Amino acid sequence: MADTLTITDNRTGQTYEVGITDDTIQALALRDIKVEEDDFGMMSYDPGFKNTAACESSITYLDGERGILEYRGYPIEDLAERSTHLESAYLLINGRLPNRHELEEWTGEIMSRSMLHEKAKNLMGGFRADAHPMGVLVSSIAAMSTFYPEAKEVNDEAVRMRQICRIIAKLPTIAAYSLRHRLGWPYVYPNTSLGYTGNFFHMLLKKPEQSYEPNPVFEKALDLIFLLHADHEQNCSTTAMRTIGSSLADPYSATAGACAALYGPLHGGANERVLGQLQRIGSKDKIPALIERVKQGEERLMGFGHRVYRNYDPRARIIKKMADEVLDQSADTPLMELAKELERIALEDDYFVERKLYPNVDFYSGIILHAMNFPADEFTVLFAIARSVGWLAQWHEMMSKPVLARPRQIYRGGRERRYVSIDER
Repeated sequence: MADTLTITDNRTGQTYEVGITDDTIQALALRDIKVEEDDFGMMSYDPGFKNTAACESSITYLDGERGILEYRGYPIEDLAERSTHLESAYLLINGRLPNRHELEEWTGEIMSRSMLHEKAKNLMGGFRADAHPMGVLVSSIAAMSTFYPEAKEVNDEAVRMRQICRIIAKLPTIAAYSLRHRLGWPYVYPNTSLGYTGNFFHMLLKKPEQSYEPNPVFEKALDLIFLLHADHEQNCSTTAMRTIGSSLADPYSATAGACAALYGPLHGGANERVLGQLQRIGSKDKIPALIERVKQGEERLMGFGHRVYRNYDPRARIIKKMADEVLDQSADTPLMELAKELERIALEDDYFVERKLYPNVDFYSGIILHAMNFPADEFTVLFAIARSVGWLAQWHEMMSKPVLARPRQIYRGGRERRYVSIDER
């Protein structure tokens, strides 16, 4: 039997055969369904794109029902155990794992571009000391397009790759400088010999009069967090990246738009809200009361459930193990014990089990970042550093066959209204 869908329009009795490919139909096929010949034709209505495929991609495979996440076909569990953030970044952008020489070359290329232009530093110095770090990040990355005018040549693959390396390299520098600006500390130039996350800690924490050696456990944990957040299919910020990029805008402008989408609390900031809820709970004896409020719809349990996953988030299992290592280096173990007890109680409660509300990656990542002394409002900036790899991989893939994004709408407003002069209103 041919892979087709038969649609009968009960308004007219007309029957239509629509082809099925990869369990999808072409939305434009609906345009053939009309009552009158001069009708526009039918459209699908899908607020939030909950069941609409807007692109084809070979980057990330996600099966929320079974709790599967793969980068270019490699299970996230395997990469988390054996790879690094920069190696996985190469994989996401180039479609394959690098050999030793390619990885060394790739790492060197990125680290060599981590320095910011002095004028960019001056721009960052103009922000108020209490400016939100995501606002600083969005503004600074957008401004970078003015420093690299060649970036507008988006059809040139070699130019695209240079900008990809620059953005991956410079986001940690911007993030580190924004935090030091807030504290009134002088900026610290990159130390490229320390590696990607080690250099980030160096730029964040080094005091002018002291040498600095990053904590290896913290360095490993942050690298893992970056790797786990590097891409997650067609989420809000990735869709923003693709949408802006579809107009052939330069990648800095598109990345700034993706950062702005991540800035919104419904997308980024989930781990910050987890941390805040745990701190409000304060002690294990207050957990049952919270659980009851959640059941009554009076409060949400932060870090549980996911818009895509209907099973245990595979990233949560991985990061939970790393949390124990980080907490061994920190005095903040009560918060971790509180999180574990909350998870235990919730996973034994039929209310959460029946609704498949399992811990997601944000449940433990906020605790880890807090234990490493990152301010809570910096969490989304760290998310952006990680996710920039996925944004750029998706943008680079899309640029091989760009199609200008232009959704349709259902118009609900008035029609053919007569203009009335201001004196008659």
